[in-house]
Amino acid sequence: MFMSQHRRRQASLALLPLTLCLGLACGPVQEGEAPVAPAPEVQSQPLAAPGFAELHHHMFAEEAFGGGWFHGSHTGSLTSCDGGLPESDHARVRMDLSNLLNLCPGVDLSGNPLLAALFGIGGAVGSEFIGKIEGTEGDTGIHLGRMSVNTQWPRWDTIAHQQAWEGWLRQAHQGGMSLVMVSLVSNEFLCKALPYQNISRPCDEMADVELQLQMARAFDARTDWAEIALTPSHARNIIAAGKLAIVLSIETSKLFGTKDWRTELDRFHALGVRSLQPVHQLDNRFGGAALHNPIFQAAQFTENCHIDTDCGVTTDTMTLGFDVYRDAAGNCRNTKGLTADGKALLQTMMGKGMLIDVAHLSEKGLQDAFAVAQTNTYYPLVISHGHFREVMNPKLANDEKTTPAWVVRYLRQTGGIFGLRTAHDETRAYTRSGVANNCHGSTRSLAQAVEFGRQGLKVPMALGADLNGFIQQTRPRFGNNGACSATFQAEADAHLRQQNVSGPARLGTGFDEFGLAHVGYLPDLLKDLGRVGANTTGLTGSAETFLKVWERASNPRTGMADAAADIDTTGVATYVDKGTREAAYPVLCGEHYAPDSKAVGESCRFKEECISDACTASGCNIAGTCICDEEADCSSSQYCGWGLNTGKCQPKKAKGATCLYGKECLSNSCRWTLTCN
Repeated sequence: MFMSQHRRRQASLALLPLTLCLGLACGPVQEGEAPVAPAPEVQSQPLAAPGFAELHHHMFAEEAFGGGWFHGSHTGSLTSCDGGLPESDHARVRMDLSNLLNLCPGVDLSGNPLLAALFGIGGAVGSEFIGKIEGTEGDTGIHLGRMSVNTQWPRWDTIAHQQAWEGWLRQAHQGGMSLVMVSLVSNEFLCKALPYQNISRPCDEMADVELQLQMARAFDARTDWAEIALTPSHARNIIAAGKLAIVLSIETSKLFGTKDWRTELDRFHALGVRSLQPVHQLDNRFGGAALHNPIFQAAQFTENCHIDTDCGVTTDTMTLGFDVYRDAAGNCRNTKGLTADGKALLQTMMGKGMLIDVAHLSEKGLQDAFAVAQTNTYYPLVISHGHFREVMNPKLANDEKTTPAWVVRYLRQTGGIFGLRTAHDETRAYTRSGVANNCHGSTRSLAQAVEFGRQGLKVPMALGADLNGFIQQTRPRFGNNGACSATFQAEADAHLRQQNVSGPARLGTGFDEFGLAHVGYLPDLLKDLGRVGANTTGLTGSAETFLKVWERASNPRTGMADAAADIDTTGVATYVDKGTREAAYPVLCGEHYAPDSKAVGESCRFKEECISDACTASGCNIAGTCICDEEADCSSSQYCGWGLNTGKCQPKKAKGATCLYGKECLSNSCRWTLTCN
C-alpha cells in the first residue's frame, strides 16, 4: 500500500509546475516585447527537515527469537505479566542448555567451569543472572516487581518487556522525533536457548524478519501519523506533512539464510527495506563480526566448533568460536574481514542507493568496507548504534564492537553518520565537555560521549538507542531505581546526593526516576542532556543530517566528503580504577559508604550515611530508613514528628488546624485553644 501511495505522490510532484502556471502569469511573451533569454535552471534546495533521528529501533522485536522472549505488544494496550513465575512465557531461558555443549564431535567442554556455568543452568535459575549489572538485578527470571506497567516496567534496565509500544513511539514523534530507522531483528542461537513451549515457530532468523516486515507494512497501512519512507525525497515529504518517517533495516546474523542473496536483496528492497547490516554478532558468509558479548562467542562455537588459543576473550587463555589475533595494543580482534560475497553485497547495495550499516563489522571488515566505499567515490557508511572507544571505561573500550577514532574518520570521509548508543555505561570524563561526570551511567556520562563526538571527533551524529535490543539504557539522575549506579554503591550514593543538591532540577517526567525506559522518553533524554550542559544542537536536528547522508548514497558523488584531518582525541581524562576510588570512602561493617548522602525517608545501612545522623537500622546486615532527629532535618514546610510519627517529617498544618506544639503549624504558633494561629 505504501508503495502505491509513494507513486501517487511522485505523480503529484510532477504536475506541480503545471499547477503553478495555471495560477500565475506563465503565458507567452506579449507582442512587441523583446524576448528574454531563459535564466539558467537553478536546482532548488529542499527545506531542512525538522526534528531528530533515531537510527536503531526494534519496534517489532516481540516476534524476534521465535517470539519467545519479550512480553508486551507494540500495538494495543499493555497488560500485566506473570512476573516470571514458572512456567513463564517470557524473560527466561530453557531449564537445560547442556545439550549445546555436545554439538561438536570429539570436543567435550563439560569440564570447563565457565562453560558448565553458562550452559549447565537454565530456566528460572539461570535467567536471574541475565541482565544483572551494577545498580540492577535485571528484569528477567522471577521479576514480581515488574508485573505491572508503570511500576518498575518499563525502566532503564528493561530487557524483556516492551519498550517500543506505538503510543510511546507517537509520544517521541510529538516530542520532536521525525525519523526512525526500524531494525527487523533476530538471532537463532538466542531463540534456541528459550523454552520450547515459549517460541511460536522454528528458530529461523529470516522467518522472524519476514514476520516483522509484515508487521511494519501493516503499521504503515493503518497509521496516519507515520509512514515507511522509500527514498530521501519521500522521507522529506513525509516529514513535511507532519508525520514520522520510518526507514526499514535488517539486523540478523544469518542474513538471507542459505538463499541466493542477490535475489533476496532484490525482493526485500522491493518490499521497502532500505538498510542492511551485512554482519551481526556472528561471522557469516559476508564477513566477520566484531567481538562482543561472551554469549555470542558461545554461539559462534556452536556454529564451527572452533577454539582459539592465540588470544583470550572468552577466558584469559582462549576464545570460543572466533579466529582471533592480538593487535598492537594487546587486544583480541577477529581475523575475518569481508568475504568476496560481502564485498559484492556492498557493491550491489550501493547500486540501489541503500544505507550500509557497518555497526557490527570486525575491524578488518570495516577496513574492507571503507575500501569498497572509496572505489565508489566515497559512498557513505553508517554506524547505526555504537560507543566512542576513546571515552569509554577500559572494560568496554577493549571491546572490538566499540568505535575507535580511525573508524570515525572513515565515516566522515565517506559522508556518513554515527548513531550514538544511549548507554547505561560508565564513561571517562571528557575535560572539554563542560559537564561534570558525577552520575555514572546517566545523561552526565552520555554527555561526555556527545561532546567528545562533537568537539573531538567532529562527526555527524544522531541517536542510536537500540530500544528492545536486549540491552540496558541510560540510567536516571534521581530516585531509587538505579540512579547514577554504573559504579559501586558508595559513589552512586554520593553522586545521587549531588544531583539532588546541585541539580540541574528534574524535568518532571518519568525519565527523572526511570531513565530511558522507553522510546517515548527520547525527547526527555535530549532535554536532560541539554540541562546538564551538553550542546545538543546536532542531535536535535539530526533528521536533516541523516537525509543528507541518504541523498549522498542515492545521488552521484564527486569524491571525499570530508578529509577529517581535524580529529582530536585529547582531553579524555585518565581513568581511575573503581577499586582505587572505592578505597577513598570510609568503611563500616565491612562496607564502603558515602557519609551524609541520604535524606530523611531514604534507605540506610548506618546512621553515618544519613544527613540527620539517625537511621532505624540495627546491626550490620539490617537495612533501615533515615529518620529526622530535629527540625533542621525537615523542610521549612515540615516538622519532625513525635509519638507514632517519631523520626518522620510531617507536613506543617494550616491556620485553624488542631495542634499540640507550635512546630506543627506553618506559623510555628499553637494557640492555647490547641489550634494553629
